[in-house]
Amino acid sequence: MAIVELVMPKMGESIMEATILRWHKKAGDHVKVDETVLEIATDKVDSEVPSTAEGEITELLFNENDVVPVGTVIARINTNADAAAVSAPVTPAAPAATEPKFTTAPAYTPAAEAPVSGGGAKFYSPLVLTIAQQEGISFSDLEKIPGSGNDGRVTKRDILQYVADRREGKVIPDVTPEPATSTAAATTRQPVVTTTVASPTYSGNVEIIEMDRMRKLIANHMVMSKQTSPHVTSFAEADVTNMVKWRDRVKGDFEKREGEKLTFTPLFIEAIVKCIKRFPLINCSLDGDKIIIKKDINIGMATALPSGNLIVPVIKSADMLNLTGLTKQVNYMANSARQNKLKPEDTQSGTFTLTNVGTFGSLMGTPIINQPQVAILAVGAIKKRPVVIETEDGDTIGIRHMMYLSMSYDHRIVDGSLGSTFLSAVAKELENFDPKRGI
Repeated sequence: MAIVELVMPKMGESIMEATILRWHKKAGDHVKVDETVLEIATDKVDSEVPSTAEGEITELLFNENDVVPVGTVIARINTNADAAAVSAPVTPAAPAATEPKFTTAPAYTPAAEAPVSGGGAKFYSPLVLTIAQQEGISFSDLEKIPGSGNDGRVTKRDILQYVADRREGKVIPDVTPEPATSTAAATTRQPVVTTTVASPTYSGNVEIIEMDRMRKLIANHMVMSKQTSPHVTSFAEADVTNMVKWRDRVKGDFEKREGEKLTFTPLFIEAIVKCIKRFPLINCSLDGDKIIIKKDINIGMATALPSGNLIVPVIKSADMLNLTGLTKQVNYMANSARQNKLKPEDTQSGTFTLTNVGTFGSLMGTPIINQPQVAILAVGAIKKRPVVIETEDGDTIGIRHMMYLSMSYDHRIVDGSLGSTFLSAVAKELENFDPKRGI
């Protein structure tokens, strides 16, 4: 009898733990190779974990909602083979289209980060420290949080539970005064007065809905982004009549030839990529006082999920793809996101983000930067409007397909001149679309 140990997979360079969302199998069930055993969630994405062997599941070592460090054995499978026990790490199935691997960009690190360990031997992950800083949790309070991780390590779930308890008045922050400088001062020290915060009450006819896990992550990420980057938003308008008419003319033939629907998104990405090559400072991140210019152009595309949440899959090396390649990648990523089949690497290493607020009927928006990037571009709904058309024979009024573009950028790196020039370049690229181009 051979026992194969199923371990928690490493889901990215900065991912140290994952939460078990749901077991698809129980002890005693038969499982085939690559059959889904459980679903897990990280800070980046939800994913399915397949079996690495065929056999009978003899033991599940963790429960649903448990937070488990990567590399930890989570289940055992009896393969009924005469071989020694082996330990096989799990790697999520690769996408159908093979993509080159890229080094993950360094995760955001707060400027005033607390020490990673105190007087004892406790270790705190960068994620825990970031949450502590955002929530104003002192290091002394952090050391008092009971940890559910290995060796009592404080996990993300532990610190988020502490934050929730503190808001409900179940815990009191450490307000111990500094030690007295003399015996006399010590004898006259006043007692510390603590107060309990009452739970909030809501008047009227209301319904209280608890945020789901992804919405909490989105909320924390958005607040962190606004606290990190001084946001400036510029706006532009583009006449995209030529692009709209070209797409209407070729989309049927394109779908017959490629088996893919041609949307506007790959056309927008194509224009953005061309302009990034002309203005490479837009494609960077900031590390302290160092500007990290990215040579890879990896375009994130904000995608709405059936739950109403958003996720940003990334088109890697977008500058190396033609329109057909971009279309296939856009459709693959969008479908994978909606079917909850994105892999962790699908949301990593983005260098610039596009969000299409026009999908929901909005004319324009003021998007929030996807850290650690320095810019995000939003495209609004395409509307027919009467506009002035300049010709050699004079001005005339015609019906044109018009669209607003808006770009938010980090004013620490991108000033108004660069931000506005880049945005105008994208608008001009869309306006100058060649209506005679092939597919």
